[in-house]
Order: sequence, then C-alpha cells, then structure tokens
Amino acid sequence: MEHPDHPFSELFEQLGLASDPESIKRFLERHAPIPEEVELPDAPCWNEGQAEFLREAIAEDADWAEVVDHLDASLRKA
Repeated sequence: MEHPDHPFSELFEQLGLASDPESIKRFLERHAPIPEEVELPDAPCWNEGQAEFLREAIAEDADWAEVVDHLDASLRKA
C-alpha cells in the first residue's frame, strides 16, 4: 500500500502548530531532546489531541507514519 507523502510542515499544521520553517525550528529547539525512554506521544510538549493523533499515526502505520518518524528523530537530537 502506498502512503502519500506529507511534508514536515503539513504535520505541524495537522497538530495545530505554526508550520513555517522558523516556527518549526524554534519548536524543535525548545522541545528537543526527548529522552529515549519517552515515547513520542508521551512527550510533555503535546496536548491530549496531539498525543492521540501521534499514537494513531504510529499504531495504524497511517499515511502520516513516515513524517511522524521524522518528527520523532528530530526531537531526539540535542
């Protein structure tokens, strides 16, 4: 099954966050690194709806899964 490609900025829009490059950069700088033992949806930077979206995207291997993995990797970097 083919998954549509979602740009990183579109994921931020889906999460209700500012999606311009500078806002994304600031978000990542503010919230990284997330400790390895913390699952992405359990990070304290998400509200309940955002966390649920991330859980579903990961669990269902939804069309968002690849870009959510990119977000996870970006938030693991110091």
